[in-house]
Order: sequence, then C-alpha cells, then structure tokens
Amino acid sequence: MDTGKENETAAGEDIVSKKRNNGSIIWKWFGFKTTDEEQLQVICRECKKNVAAKSGSTTNLFHHLQQRHKVQYEECIKLRGCAAASRPAKATPVPKQSTLLASFTRGEPYEKNTAKWRDITKAVAYHIAKDMVPIATVAQDGFRKLLQTMDPRYNLPNRNYFSDKVLPEIYTSLRQKLTARLATVTDYAVTTDLWSSRTCEPYMSLTVHFIEDWKMESACLQTSYFPQDHTGEHIAEALQDALASWKLEGRGLVAMTSDNGSNIVKAAQLLKWLRMQCFGHRLHLAIGHGMDDHRITRCISLCKKIVSSFSYSWKRRRELAEVQIQLGLPTHQLITESATRWGSRQQMISRVLEQEAALSKVLFADKKSRHLVLNWQDVEVLQAVQKVLKPLHDFTDALSGEEYVTLSYIRPVLHLFNSSLLIREEDDSELCRSIKTRILEYLNSKYADPHTSELLDIASLVDPRFRVKYIPGERVEALKSKAVLEVEALLADRGSGQPDPAGPVTVPEEPGMPPPSKKKSLASFFTQSTATNTRLTQREAIERELTSYLQSASIDHNTDPLQWWKMHADMFPALSLLAKKYLCVPATSSPSERVFSCSGNIVNCVQATVSCRDFGVGTPTVSSLHLSSTPIKRLSKRPRLDLEEEDDSFEGSSFLEPSEELDDTYDPADSSTAMTEPMDTT
Repeated sequence: MDTGKENETAAGEDIVSKKRNNGSIIWKWFGFKTTDEEQLQVICRECKKNVAAKSGSTTNLFHHLQQRHKVQYEECIKLRGCAAASRPAKATPVPKQSTLLASFTRGEPYEKNTAKWRDITKAVAYHIAKDMVPIATVAQDGFRKLLQTMDPRYNLPNRNYFSDKVLPEIYTSLRQKLTARLATVTDYAVTTDLWSSRTCEPYMSLTVHFIEDWKMESACLQTSYFPQDHTGEHIAEALQDALASWKLEGRGLVAMTSDNGSNIVKAAQLLKWLRMQCFGHRLHLAIGHGMDDHRITRCISLCKKIVSSFSYSWKRRRELAEVQIQLGLPTHQLITESATRWGSRQQMISRVLEQEAALSKVLFADKKSRHLVLNWQDVEVLQAVQKVLKPLHDFTDALSGEEYVTLSYIRPVLHLFNSSLLIREEDDSELCRSIKTRILEYLNSKYADPHTSELLDIASLVDPRFRVKYIPGERVEALKSKAVLEVEALLADRGSGQPDPAGPVTVPEEPGMPPPSKKKSLASFFTQSTATNTRLTQREAIERELTSYLQSASIDHNTDPLQWWKMHADMFPALSLLAKKYLCVPATSSPSERVFSCSGNIVNCVQATVSCRDFGVGTPTVSSLHLSSTPIKRLSKRPRLDLEEEDDSFEGSSFLEPSEELDDTYDPADSSTAMTEPMDTT
C-alpha cells in the first residue's frame, strides 16, 4: 500500500456522525466510518483523511479545516458565531432583603469596653489558666478561626494582652478571695516539696490545708522559682516568707507534711515546726529496705531487661500480641518501672508474672534473647515479693487524698500491718518472711519518734471512728491528760465562751420561778445540795466531755468523721476545737506532688523555653501566669480502708531505692522529680 494513501479511506465507504455530539458545530465536517463502532478514528468528510482527536478534543479538527479547507473553515466560524449570539443571556438575580443573621455578621466589631467583648476575653483567659494551654494559643490560626466562626464581631487581642493584663487580673482576684478565707482560719497544715523542671530550673511548692464548715479545704499557695542553694537555712527562710506573704500566723500551723530529705528536716527544726513524715515516702523506703536482698536485686534487673527488650522492638511486641491470643492471656502491655513513681515496681512484677508464659515463648524463639527467660527460681522470688507488696499499694493511694481525713488512719494502718498483713504465716517462704520482718522493723522504729507518735495518737483520738481503739493501753491515760491540757490552751487562746477558767460555775435558777418563802421547806435543802454538787471547774468540764465522747456510740469506718463532728459539735464543743485542729493535717505530701504534675504540663517539650518569671506560680508579683489558688487534682473517690477485715485483697506497690547519705546541702533539684527521696534522716 502507498504511504501517502494509508490515512485515506475507501472512496465508496459511508461516514456517519458522532454518536454523542456535545453541540460543537465542527462535527458537520467530520465523522466516523460505519465499521468503527467505538468511533475512535475521526475522518474528514471533505478529504476522507484520518484526523487525530484525543479524548474528544476538537482543537485538531478546527486546525485541519483551517489548513486544508479554507472555505469550510470560514463557514464554520460564521456558524459558530451565530450559535453563540442566539443563546439566551443569563438572568440577573433579583436582590433579596438581607437576613438578620447576615446583617449581624456584617456589623461593626465589638468595642473593647463593651461587656460582650470583656466576657469573651475572660473566657479565653480562663481556658488558658484552667486547661494549662500555652498563651501562644491565641496567636494560632486554628484558634482564631474558631472564635471568628463563633462570633465574627469579636477581635481576639494578642498574647501580650493576656500575659500582661487579663491573666494577672484573674490571679489577683483569686488571691484576694483566698486571702480573705485564710484570714478566718485558726488552724491549718501545709505540705511542701522541691522540684526541677525540664529545663533544670528549681521550684518549691507550698500547699495549705484547713477545715472550713467541717469540710476539708486545700489550695496551692505558690510554686515559686527557688534558685538558692537548697540548704535547710534557705528553705526555712523561703517557707517563712511564703506564709508571711499570705498573712498566715506561724502559731496557727499544726504540722508540715514533707518527705524525709535532710534539708527539709533541718528547715522544720530551724522554724520549730512540727513535721509529719510523709507516709507514702516512709512506706516505700520501708519496702526498699525490706527488699535489700541479692536474689531480689537480680530478679528485678532481669524484669527490667525483659521489659526493655519489648519496649524497643515492634516485632517482639507484635509476636507477644499473637502469643497472648494463642494462650488466652489478657492483651496487656508490659509496665516499665519508674524509680520516682510509687507502685511502678510492683506493677512491673505483677505484669511480668501475668504474662510469664507468653514472654517465655517469644523470648525462647530468638536465640539472642533466650538468656532472658525466667527460670523457676526467678519465678519463686518474684512471687514472694508480689505476695508481700500486693496488699500495701492501696494504703498509699488511700492516704494520699485531700478531700477527706487521712492522718487519723495511720495509727490503725500500722496496727493492721503488725496484726495481719505483714505477720508471718506458716506457708510463707524464708524470703517472704524476711521481707515482712524488715519492713515491720523499719516502720515501727521510724514511727516510734515521740513527736510523731503523739501527733498520730491525738489524731486518732479525735476521730470518732477510732478514738483509743488502736492506741496502746499504757498510753491512753497520758493521752487523755494531754488532750485536756491542749483544749484548755485552745479555749484560753481564743477566748471561747466555754466554761470559765476563773472559777467554779453553778447551775443558774430557772426563770419564772416564784421567790423563795421566808420559811424554808424540806425540798429547799435538797435544791441547795444539788446546786452545790453541780459546780465544775473548766478542767472537770472538759474531762467530763472527753469521757462522754469516748463512751458515745461507735460509728462505721466508712462514716465521714467531719460530718459526724458537724452534727455533734454542739454536744462536744471543747473537743470539736481539737478535732478541727488535728484532722486537717494530710498524711502524705501528695498535694505538692500533684502541683508538680500540673507544673509539668506547663513546662513541657513545647514550652521548655518558658522563663522562670513567666512560670513563677504564686510569686509575690502578678506580672506572669499564676496558678495559685486553683483547684488541685484530687482523687475522685475516697478509697475504702476496711480495717476490720484482714483478708482484703490489695493490688500494687513499689519502693523507692534510698539514695546515698548526703549532707545538709543536698539539692533535691539534682533528682529527676520531687518524688525522689534525698536522704532518710530519721
């Protein structure tokens, strides 16, 4: 076939039109062969040649007419123009009346002195302070778009306006309200601790706890930058200045709850404050002391290596999940121990024992990890540790609350440890008995301190759930005498309307009685005798009130002692003063720890460069973001400690390894968090 004729069609073959014409006039001169059912090859009706037209494009078709068929091209252009002129023009939309919403959105922006603008601005500032989000949030496009969508008339101010004006105003308002409340408080307790931020800048926290209208109240007074050396002298000076800035008198301080760091202990001694040992730190130091055994140390190290091998290998985690399903085990992840988190070691051991079969199968399949498989001796050691520590974890959690009384629980808890939970049993292994013995010896020796023991005894005495039930019999009389003397001191200090200490009192005559006759009747002699016998000194009245209190009906251990005192304060007015004084003391320093948890949400990876002044929570200045007087995280529910039951099951516990002995210049900021125990000095 000739090359020049290969694009031409047979002269007698018919050409049909396009099946789906889109209305273009160009198809009058082009079509397709009848045999081309899919109409892929376009053919010119004038020259019978194929014209390339991909995907229905007509550009090449117009170009073909222009180059090869001038007359037809001019006709096509004329027809194309006529078709365009004949098309009806689009109707102009009729203007409609603006709706109320459209008129509102096109309105003028709010003036800065209007109530609406101030309310929205305060709400944004409240969101920043309450949810602890960065102040830079107000400059982010997404947040600004959100506010613009909700109210187009509101113009969001810049971040400097919030940091320099709105947030300090909120802090000032909260501080004034809290100061007014504290002015009416006669007895209070505090907790304190030191902490280093992500940028290794030291801070000191101070929380206050008191009873108001027979309800436990707590507040964070400050979390302030503390750049000085963390010696006892500097800490004592800072604590004294903090109380003075809130106009709190030192004589109203009942006790300070803190850890056992040597610098904190020395600061309390310099200030002559009664210091309560944090039960959480003390218990976990006791656990660490009890687990000081080379067999336990080896097994704990092995558990850490097992957890680490799965933490850094996604393939092993995947294999572990598959084996868990095969063996019917819970699909739980392994737990990593944190030396600064209470209970993490016991939780790690518990999880390793739970997943022991699955872990062994996965580790044994890889020859590089077979040395990590637990043998039967390791399992026995871990089970012994688990048996001892499992009942202890709930006590730490229960005694870390802030919304309920905790100090009075320590004496019953120690009694429970000695009588049931940590007592030697016949089926205990030698290692299990050794751990129990060392823990008990440590706790009993530390809480034998006279000042601590007196504080625990009197707190238990004024708790109507316990009274003298868990106090040794030989100390009960001395405790009663001390309570009477302290109530006398409280009445004298506050000028109470209780029985007058100046002298005896007599029962007044009932009003409305007729005047006595000149001639005495026989009954008058008995009346005088009764009046003489009812004369009581103030001390005798207090002693009688104390005896009546101790003989009153016992209450259930789940009863809130503060609510009990609220209903019986009129019946025991003198003792109610003693109860309000001592039941406010927290058993642990967890309130300060929770403050640091909140602070860690501020100085995080995103805001690690925040300055000390911007973060100086509770400092005397108000030029920065302050969280003072904001609610502290609390346990949502009051954990139950059923001291009457000896077979209760508890879960979880751990210990903090005691660090080496340090001198009084020890700096707690050198530790990773405030939970690390610097030194056990007592």
